[in-house]
Amino acid sequence: MAEKQEEPSNAQNGEPDNAEEGEGKKKKKVKREDLPPFEIVTGERLPAIFFKFQFRNVEYSSGRNKTFLCYVIETQGKESVTSRGYLEDEHAAAHAEMAFFNTILPKCESSLRYNVTWYVSSSPCVTCADRITETLRKNKNLRLTIMVGRLFMWEEPEMQAALKKMKSAGCKLRIMKPQDFEYVWQNFVEQEEGEEAKAFVPWEDIQENFQYYEEKLAEILH
Repeated sequence: MAEKQEEPSNAQNGEPDNAEEGEGKKKKKVKREDLPPFEIVTGERLPAIFFKFQFRNVEYSSGRNKTFLCYVIETQGKESVTSRGYLEDEHAAAHAEMAFFNTILPKCESSLRYNVTWYVSSSPCVTCADRITETLRKNKNLRLTIMVGRLFMWEEPEMQAALKKMKSAGCKLRIMKPQDFEYVWQNFVEQEEGEEAKAFVPWEDIQENFQYYEEKLAEILH
């Protein structure tokens, strides 16, 4: 994959791919005006069909216009408590990363320590990255590790700067390895009722694509 120069499409965070620019812009405008109100979907396990499509670490992400965020929260106090679940955003009015801090973990108690791990279909946009940076700087008792399937708009200077700020604020940003996708499959994906859990089946190029994105992330955060 070393020869590939083009950045992944911006489709995964609400920007549809359009092969024909002029025609596409008109369609995009109409679609945005017709979008229903923004909604956040939450739950414990996401449908397998969503995982197989949205989490796939392809270089070109056509049609992947949602963000899926699976989370594990380890709260350490007198007793340790672990909670998990997933968020799925609808449309471009807000993103799952924002919803996590607004609804799942709106406040960090100063007497507790929080170790949070996200498994996200794509890395955050600039606005969400800035919110993550701000939250980490305000809450020194919060540790956040973000495992991402794909990098979003990684060639944009503004995006690179936002990711660097996240790192400086203490966020650990990692590209998901094949083993991480398997972990999400086992812990966050619905299994058919009455059937034994199906084994995770890696897709073609999963390892190569991981190495490609890992190299790009290292170049950005060096």
